[in-house]
Amino acid sequence: MDDNVDARVDRTLHAQLAELTKGISPAALMQAWSDWAIHVAAQPARSAQLLMVRPLMQATEAALQGFGSLPSHRPETPDPNEDDPRLANPLWDAWPYSVYRQAFRAGSQWLRELTEGVPGVERHHEQVVSFSARQLHAMCSPANSPVTNPLVLQKTLASGGMNLLQGGRNWMEDLQRSRDHLPPKGAEAFVPGREVALTPGKVVLRNRLIELIQYAPATATVHPEPVLMVSAWIMKYYILDLSRRNSLIRYLVDQGHTVFVISWKNPDAQDRDLGMDDYLAQGLMASIDAVSAITGDQRVHALGYCLGGTLLAIGAAAMARDHDDRLATVTLLAAQTDFTEPGELSLFMDESQLCFIEDMMARQGFLKAEQMAGAFNILRAVDRIWSPMVQNYLLGERAPFTDLMAWNADGTRMPYRMHANYLRSLFHDNELARGRYRVNGHPVSLRDIEVPIFAVGTWTDNVAPWRSVYKLNLLCDTEICFVLTDGGHNGGILSEPGHAHRHYRILQRTGDAAYVPPDTYVARAERVDGSWWPALQHWLADHSGPRRKAPRMGHPQRGYPPICDAPGTYVLAR
Repeated sequence: MDDNVDARVDRTLHAQLAELTKGISPAALMQAWSDWAIHVAAQPARSAQLLMVRPLMQATEAALQGFGSLPSHRPETPDPNEDDPRLANPLWDAWPYSVYRQAFRAGSQWLRELTEGVPGVERHHEQVVSFSARQLHAMCSPANSPVTNPLVLQKTLASGGMNLLQGGRNWMEDLQRSRDHLPPKGAEAFVPGREVALTPGKVVLRNRLIELIQYAPATATVHPEPVLMVSAWIMKYYILDLSRRNSLIRYLVDQGHTVFVISWKNPDAQDRDLGMDDYLAQGLMASIDAVSAITGDQRVHALGYCLGGTLLAIGAAAMARDHDDRLATVTLLAAQTDFTEPGELSLFMDESQLCFIEDMMARQGFLKAEQMAGAFNILRAVDRIWSPMVQNYLLGERAPFTDLMAWNADGTRMPYRMHANYLRSLFHDNELARGRYRVNGHPVSLRDIEVPIFAVGTWTDNVAPWRSVYKLNLLCDTEICFVLTDGGHNGGILSEPGHAHRHYRILQRTGDAAYVPPDTYVARAERVDGSWWPALQHWLADHSGPRRKAPRMGHPQRGYPPICDAPGTYVLAR
């Protein structure tokens, strides 16, 4: 057969296999586990201790502690990476559930000792094996079984088993919705333009890739420099404009800023050849052209969230290289620019896994939203898989659906070429941090950026870990104000004023200041109770000129007439 035919056949087989494995490469797992197994076998004394002696001792200890005849020598607060937080319920303190809990925790510690620190195992393989073992162990948590979970047993006795009957109905309903490719039950109550994405505005630009939304002013005068928000195309933009109470867009508009936001098209197979260069040119740069034209060539406060922040950093570096001074400031929210320590997502980024994903996308023309969501769900399996399973199907209860849950279920697809570019050039090869990433054929350097930067990391982020986000301080010599807020990748950003129990740390450095390591930053940065949104708004205002009359909505004379009302049409496509 022709070589091209051979390649197509192989890719088709890989894509079909990927449907069964949910995009996880069997070869990558086999490499990791064989590396670990070979080196474990080469350590007979250590292996015998861990595989035979230690489990027997821990099982005996767990049983005695469960009966209360032996005090526990383990910490009262177990390692959150090893424990199931559901086991903290006081119902687990009674026998025999205390035995189940203690055995589970002992098993967690045993698995960590067994899979980590084996001499000779490649670091990446060790991480894959350890992560896989933790996922399998989490699946076996006593909280997941109706016969070992005291809360489920209590509910079953009290309701005469009606909770299990209702759970069965919930399961059948969810299965049917999945087969029909419908969103989870409750998502229909949050439609963009009706319950979410409500801030008034107009679409002033539409091309193959984006709709640009300009929001109507809410104050008599505004700061002259507009704010352009670059959302991530891995998500829909209205994470920044959810309900009225937690919309960052509405908050900035109410504070006197002229705000624009990019709403990305949800691509299909016809968009398979769109690459990162297209997202830069037709997305970011086309938007800057439009915003500048509409606001009278004012310099722009550019704000990027997640992957949109990475794209913004690339664009800002390219603009600095080309002496394009249309940016006033850059704000990066939970956005990585150095991918040497990207967290547990790196487990899915070795060469074998990348080839597998590329073959899968090549056949489809894109990466499905549910395939992307699956990777994120695995990272937080207890919260996103096992806890909902118990609540929905064993307790027979539906958790109240929220605007954030509805947005999270409203996923987008990733074009084949773009996502392959991103995973290889940025995530795997780290070309941006190394000064090798090319825009228009020439490399860009973040060190060329001279405008002030406001960067936000979130404390429990497992998508863009804050220490990875913080590496921006090693790559730029400009003024950087770094904020570290509590919460995760989405919850930490949705931190509106009045949100209970919020706090953040903030520290600003000048361009010529010495580097502050992350642990030193935590110790030195000022701790502030409340939302970080006012800090961002004050920082933007400090880097803006005197307030003046708001600009018109669109600019027909310059080719940007208002097209339709916000939230536009692209955000509605599934």
